[in-house]
Amino acid sequence: MKTNSGFRKWFVLGLFMFTTLAVPGAPLRAEEEKPTGDFTTAVLNQYVWRGYELSRNSIVIQPSMTIGYKGFSVNMWGNLDTKPYSPATASHTGTWNETDLTLSYGKTLGLFNVGGGYIYYGLASPNKDAADPNDSQELYASVSLNTLLSPTLTVYKEIDHYRNWYFLLGISHVVELSKIVSLKLAASAGYLLSTDADAYAKYDGNGAATGDKFSNFHDGTVSASLPIKATERITITPTLSFIFPLTGDAKDEMKGRGLKGTVLPSERDSSFVVGGILASFSF
Repeated sequence: MKTNSGFRKWFVLGLFMFTTLAVPGAPLRAEEEKPTGDFTTAVLNQYVWRGYELSRNSIVIQPSMTIGYKGFSVNMWGNLDTKPYSPATASHTGTWNETDLTLSYGKTLGLFNVGGGYIYYGLASPNKDAADPNDSQELYASVSLNTLLSPTLTVYKEIDHYRNWYFLLGISHVVELSKIVSLKLAASAGYLLSTDADAYAKYDGNGAATGDKFSNFHDGTVSASLPIKATERITITPTLSFIFPLTGDAKDEMKGRGLKGTVLPSERDSSFVVGGILASFSF
């Protein structure tokens, strides 16, 4: 346990140091003026969002479509769970259980990239229960530096039912291996600040809500992907991520809010390995 705690501590500290010590990089390219589009489909072994287990023992298919023009963009994203987790039945059918809409705007200001937007999370009935009955809406703002490791801070504010702030600090680096293959490495750390104990409560080790609001470092992610340009417009990307709690409080909370099933809270997973492949067509 001490080793895991030390790793999480140094992970957050290292991420912060990389962010603050990054140095300026190459000049920016001129902003593209013509409309752009991207159609991507991801096939993954699991759906994990901000450290929360949203599927178990099933393949998920996540199509996404983005249209952009002069800094503005519209994105539609969805999740199809091919075998929704249900310990009460032995039979499963694929379920489309989430459709998200994101409206955003971004602009380059010298060394900085700034942006913001709105996200609507549309949850289908399989995701809704007595504890989680409503869709969600967020506003967010981000700022990144055009420097080594591209440090980025994004702040999300939920404005509908699950009142909280979520702060995400991330870094990434791309290594060009050849003209068609590159390696992208990334890491991020999230901080969850709840403003409503009923929405995001602090949990104890038995998986029970304590009545206090959660406020602590939450989930960390390290990932590697290998974009391969099959053609000028088609990219195939194998990807692998490790997602884990950054604190003991986060571990208890992620287990308490994760899929319940018949597994005791103390035996539920709080760290996940998510892998799969993405296919993208852009223009």
